[in-house]
Amino acid sequence: MSTVLIKGGRVITAADDYVADVFVENGRISLIGGSLDVDARVIDASGKYLLPGGIDPHTHLDMPFGGTVTVDDVESGQTAAAFGGTTCHVDFVIQPQGETFASALDQWKSKAEGKQVIDMGYHMAITDLHEGGTLEELASLPDQGVTSYKLFMAYKGALMVDDETLFRSMQVAAESGALVMVHAENGDAIDVLVKEALAAGHTEPHYHALTRPPETEGEATNRAIQLARVAGAPLYVVHVSCAEAVEPIAIAREKGWNVHGETCTQYFFVDYTFLERPNFEGAKYVYTPPPRDKANQDVLWNAVRTDVLSAISTDHCAFLWDGQKSLGKDDFSKIPNGGPGLENRLHMIHEFGVRAGRISLNRMVELLSTNPAKLFGLYPRKGTIAVGSDADIVVFDPERKHTISAATHHSKIDYNLYEGTEVTGSPEVVLLRGNVLVENDELVASPGVGQFVARAKFGQELRAKAAVA
Repeated sequence: MSTVLIKGGRVITAADDYVADVFVENGRISLIGGSLDVDARVIDASGKYLLPGGIDPHTHLDMPFGGTVTVDDVESGQTAAAFGGTTCHVDFVIQPQGETFASALDQWKSKAEGKQVIDMGYHMAITDLHEGGTLEELASLPDQGVTSYKLFMAYKGALMVDDETLFRSMQVAAESGALVMVHAENGDAIDVLVKEALAAGHTEPHYHALTRPPETEGEATNRAIQLARVAGAPLYVVHVSCAEAVEPIAIAREKGWNVHGETCTQYFFVDYTFLERPNFEGAKYVYTPPPRDKANQDVLWNAVRTDVLSAISTDHCAFLWDGQKSLGKDDFSKIPNGGPGLENRLHMIHEFGVRAGRISLNRMVELLSTNPAKLFGLYPRKGTIAVGSDADIVVFDPERKHTISAATHHSKIDYNLYEGTEVTGSPEVVLLRGNVLVENDELVASPGVGQFVARAKFGQELRAKAAVA
């Protein structure tokens, strides 16, 4: 394995900000210091930031949904991630009805075989504790490095679980060292509203939002928090989109409860009016929870600044506008829910978070890398730049101009949520465990370099593997 010396970069972690050389050998950071003189390939990082590789804790690659499958498989999705400075992600295994968790995990691992460009772990999405998985099998997953369980409180008749399944899973998590994740919306109420809208002849994309009002997200968030409290389980609320869901999380955190939340890049930039765009273009913005009233964007910026919300993910779940989203041309409820975003998280949060003065550089690293690593059992092996950590490093040029466009991104998707946005600051070189992935705007590593990472249990640390010569 090659050795690399990154010279003169400005190292930014969640806590630190200093200029240094970083020496990488055997896939790990071996030495950090001034004016290092070692025999290695040199990368000149003068005037650049050295950021720990981004960790996206919420993605859906090669996932079946609504009669189709996301357009990005592991190779294309992870390639997009690499160009965006993300070097590790945690994807969702969706347990098929009637199948065991082991079978589901095997299916998802087989989808990744030989295709991995970056490192990855898995969450287990529980859909069936009656005919498929058992509580005993669920309890065994953390010992296999799958240390988070996801439950959908929405998508009635498909992915949604009842409160008994939710609560029993929380009890298992409390005993097994897993983190419970919830998609928090009141699926029963939404189902009624959807049926009423369709019966009244309302089929356009914006009814996706009108039938999923923010109160249904707030109610489910509070219900999940209270049930987790009774079960004694840590809770992580995914893709928080509105004030109604921020509020119960803020209250729980003020009380010192073990509750955490994330939002996603798109909720800072896309609002309800995007769904009203003519000629079915609104379908591009059909994801769940839906884009909210613009007033929620300031609420979310404040929540990530003050650590009410602790992470920013992408919920990358890409469906083609032409050919997949169009399944719902005459019925908004048939539009596959999901949007792209894996490549542009760092671009957008650096430009509109850091450069706009909403958050600091350190906080950006915390939200995009360190906190996801800590919450999901990857830290300190990942999520920071420190001796002994994996050499997942982004050489980021803070002055490099970049225009976000579907024409230049690396996902298979045919549109971009941030089309035409001009940003200053972009990854220049991206390394995964010392392997150069991206350089000179090209992918220079071959698929297969990425690995499955068995994660530590919630609250525990994950150390780097023994060095491989």
